[in-house]
Amino acid sequence: MGTVESACETLSAIRKNSPLVHNMTNIVVANTTANALLAIGASPAMVDGPEEAPELSGVAGALVVNVGTVVPAQAEAMKLATAAAHKAGRPWVLDPVAVGALTFRTKLAADLLDNIPSVIRGNASEIMALAGQGRGGKGVDSIDSSVAALAGATELAKRTGAVVVVSGPVDYITDGNRTAEVANGNEMMPYVTGLGCTATALIGATLAVCDEPFYAATYAMVYLGVVGEIAAKNTAGPASLQLDIINGLYHLNGDVIKATARVEMHEAVA
Repeated sequence: MGTVESACETLSAIRKNSPLVHNMTNIVVANTTANALLAIGASPAMVDGPEEAPELSGVAGALVVNVGTVVPAQAEAMKLATAAAHKAGRPWVLDPVAVGALTFRTKLAADLLDNIPSVIRGNASEIMALAGQGRGGKGVDSIDSSVAALAGATELAKRTGAVVVVSGPVDYITDGNRTAEVANGNEMMPYVTGLGCTATALIGATLAVCDEPFYAATYAMVYLGVVGEIAAKNTAGPASLQLDIINGLYHLNGDVIKATARVEMHEAVA
């Protein structure tokens, strides 16, 4: 499978099908998440109540679960929704925000793994904590490098059956055997709150139209990395970068991806 060419085809499929992406996300990023999904061509739904979330997750194209500002009622809804998605054969992606740093969400994330996510995406410290190899970062911020988390990500992928994505200056995507490296992006991007959450939402969009989670996750990281890299060249600073990235997702096309994407595939990892 030609990664860049297939990334272009997947982008076209998102825009053709406008998949419904069910988001159970945090209050900090809900607006940005919805706008990013709209910009790339998906249809976001922001439903996190226990009365409705399981019903929607069973019919949506994909479910996105982000534990960034989780409260008990939402946690219960997440358990119900992920169980419903799993039962219905719907893909879902877990964003373990600040797992390891805070006890309640760490236990919740471990419980959610029982419902077999298709993809897990986090920063290095979050992934290492979920893999049992670290204690988490500084709040939502990573204190570890993405390459340092690769071994833990590989073990986590093998244990859970999920594709694991480690965000960083280089993004690593692994299913426990294959690994992709996406080297796009810009050093200004960590100064925009919630771009990791945006990456997770975009994975939801790609999962909805791509049957292979490994490639779906890789394509989503390419989209955000390419757009962030291009937007940062002319932006005034982090505030406008957030808007420029959403604009960039709207204007993203195959020619831009082919000219800008820097992705490498490896068939095995140590």
